[in-house]
Amino acid sequence: MLRQRIITAVVLLAILLPVLFYPSPAPFACVMLALVAAGGWEWGRLNDVGSGLSLLLGLGTIVLCVLSWWLGLFGDSLLPLWIIASAAWVLGGAALLRVEVQGWPRVPKALRLAGGLLALWVAWLAAVKAHMVGVNFLLSILVLVWVADVFAYFAGRAFGLKFTRNKLAPAISPGKSWEGVWGGMAGVVVLALGWVWSDAAAQAHVASLYTRLAARGWWLMLIGVIFLAAMSVVGDLVESLIKRSAGAKDSSGLLPGHGGVLDRVDALLPTLPIAMMLAFL
Repeated sequence: MLRQRIITAVVLLAILLPVLFYPSPAPFACVMLALVAAGGWEWGRLNDVGSGLSLLLGLGTIVLCVLSWWLGLFGDSLLPLWIIASAAWVLGGAALLRVEVQGWPRVPKALRLAGGLLALWVAWLAAVKAHMVGVNFLLSILVLVWVADVFAYFAGRAFGLKFTRNKLAPAISPGKSWEGVWGGMAGVVVLALGWVWSDAAAQAHVASLYTRLAARGWWLMLIGVIFLAAMSVVGDLVESLIKRSAGAKDSSGLLPGHGGVLDRVDALLPTLPIAMMLAFL
């Protein structure tokens, strides 16, 4: 399993790193398009709509994204879209976590399918738009999610249930603890402070998300990164909730050793549009 994880990670990095630093956003947009299309197919499978409709969902994701590019949406700020998507994630995520696993099947299937398709589309738009702003800006968002996940894992292992009696969401993800969440938040605060210092020292041509927020007040930056860390947990829990409802361990087996695409991007789905909203509001 570990060997598979390492091989898959190396292959993904070999694909992602060149397109990430390529001057034109087109190659990065195409790679991200392949990922969200696979996510659309997985979404159909998790909602038990059959192989044919699952493929159509993947194709529908491609059509939405390509149509957005053709219509020139990236020439606009898209701020209203980031605000709507952020509100939908906050309110919808809270509602889903409140009803837990048993509440998911009660959501109309058409609404579930449309919601997943739109979430993937908006995340693709946000990722490509962030790349257009600059690699430093995009990386500051991606690394925030990764750092929150890593710090949460180690904090949970070291301090889980030592300060609280209850786990975070035992019916959804039994392994997660409040101590892990707090550890992830502490990690992103350290990351943000270090990145702002690095931007200033290197006189970065393109400001990171943290520098943009800090320019409007350090308090805003701290609140912003903590909020993003919290929403990355929401994205993770929502996907876990849906997998439990479907009786699936992973969203698919597309990434050997890692599960499926949704297993890798679940925390990014809410954080990408929310980060864009915070940066440009």
